[in-house]
Amino acid sequence: MSADDELSLLVIVVDANPIWWGKKALGEAEQFTLSKCIDAVMVLGNSHLFMNRTNRLAVIASHTQESRFLYPGKRWAFADPFGDGGSSMESNCSGSKDGKYELLTAINDAIAEEIKDLMTKTDMRGQQTETLLAGSLAKALCYINKMGKEVKANQEMKSRILVIKAAEDSALQYMNFMNVIFAAQKQSILIDACVLDSDSGLLQQACDITGGIYLKVPHMPSLLQYLLWVFLPDQEQRSQLVLPPPIHVDYRAACFCHRNLIEIGYVCSVCLSIFCNFSPICSTCETAFKISLPPVMKAKKKKLKLAM
Repeated sequence: MSADDELSLLVIVVDANPIWWGKKALGEAEQFTLSKCIDAVMVLGNSHLFMNRTNRLAVIASHTQESRFLYPGKRWAFADPFGDGGSSMESNCSGSKDGKYELLTAINDAIAEEIKDLMTKTDMRGQQTETLLAGSLAKALCYINKMGKEVKANQEMKSRILVIKAAEDSALQYMNFMNVIFAAQKQSILIDACVLDSDSGLLQQACDITGGIYLKVPHMPSLLQYLLWVFLPDQEQRSQLVLPPPIHVDYRAACFCHRNLIEIGYVCSVCLSIFCNFSPICSTCETAFKISLPPVMKAKKKKLKLAM
């Protein structure tokens, strides 16, 4: 199969949690802001598109209130910059800037405008402070499925998802997250993870199950170097490179009652829900368990000896 018959779709999910990025901007002398992270994502996306004219790109921002497509957004109507939709996209380009390729310039401008609009409209009055990462991954899978149906009969599309994680894991999203992971595994979609702060047990499991790469960036200002070195090559090219060794995967599950990570727990035999404490009725499927109690030993009657 020639290179033109293979389509490579890269979906980048960026953690845009405003609380985490705000604390990061105020807490360190060497500031690494969200805008610098988006700049690194733009360079990675442009490099991926330049690798082959049939490559495709999508960028999703994972916020605390919504998951939004930064590219392709509403103005692009989900067109392919290097495919049949290229002619329709040229009308959105404002011309070359400093000798840049016009389409890539327009893509970068669209990403910058969308992330600016998302962050300026953020209203943190509610109690939701966790990144909606599971929803963003589900949206990425839906987009991959949509693009797969538009592929020509003589073409093959290989898809992968790169998650740039900033905030901590949310145990409340454990069930949805695991459903997304197994759906990606069934569709042979790789999930890569680039973690900026504390380790993510959920993403470790996602990378291990789908065959992706998990990397915790040791120095955040060097994010772009790690993105181009580790995550720009596809699965076939990675076998020829010296990449970071695999890490130990934390396979602890979150209980359904308190959403805490546990090592030993109780599993419902009907719906496979996990609980940290025993309950005679499953709170998920409401199955009542028959408890086999130990047999009760009857007390032996003492025989009275009759006096002769």
